[in-house]
Amino acid sequence: MKIEHICAGARPGSLRNDDHVAVFTSAEVTDIVVIDGGSSVAERDYIDERQGDVAWFVHAFAAALQRTLKPGRNQQDCVWLAIADVRAQFTNLAVGLNVPLHAWPIAAMTWLRISHHNGVTRATLYSLGDCKTLLYTAPANCIDLDPFVNPQEAILQDAIATLKTEGVDDPVRRRERMLPMLRARRESQNTAPMPNVLCLAPNGSFQARTGSVTLADDARMLVMTDGFYRLVDLYVLYTDASLVEACIGFGLRSQLDKLRSHESTSARNAVSAVKSADDASAVLWTAA
Repeated sequence: MKIEHICAGARPGSLRNDDHVAVFTSAEVTDIVVIDGGSSVAERDYIDERQGDVAWFVHAFAAALQRTLKPGRNQQDCVWLAIADVRAQFTNLAVGLNVPLHAWPIAAMTWLRISHHNGVTRATLYSLGDCKTLLYTAPANCIDLDPFVNPQEAILQDAIATLKTEGVDDPVRRRERMLPMLRARRESQNTAPMPNVLCLAPNGSFQARTGSVTLADDARMLVMTDGFYRLVDLYVLYTDASLVEACIGFGLRSQLDKLRSHESTSARNAVSAVKSADDASAVLWTAA
């Protein structure tokens, strides 16, 4: 088994990175957790002014999740216990602060559990939000294990198109115009009865997408945040299969460099996304 991972902020040299990758291993189980914190829509940070509240949230959750990992405990229960731990930490740190609901951090998360038992390797998936998981087996057989389409993306694209017709192409001005909508969306995500993203105070069980698959000896798994997946869905530089092949052949760093190079030289991303660049993370797991 081999695991390669990368996690980088949108801006080189910046301390700000709302993504996080964690890998926990035991005798028969490998837990790969990829977390994509939702960019803050608040006017300030309340908990961590250095790295930001969202980064604090994703790191605190990963640490809390590791503490919940017990034999026989399922992923949903682990996530529920971990978020309760993080909520208690947040509540304690926010004492005396008037933290508005739209400033409560959220995140997308994919938790891939690789288990080995009696000579059989299985992958179990637990997903909230829009991270991407691809299963690749040679030759060029690539399956999207979680073909999720974020319904909010169409709403954002409509809003961006409307602003474009008004001549608002600058990403900073565009985000300012969209901020009321983004804040209302964040409030609804933090109060949903069955949230489909990771949030601090869920009003019911998380509506996670789950599944499992038996892995062949030549299997490769690529788990990534939507910032890394821009190589496919926003910039169309790869297909799912060719992206995995490039990551296998040249490494994750090389593909991240290609992503950043494209973003620095192409104007296309400036008019088709809320952010001209995004934090990007990926994990490549190889069976042998």
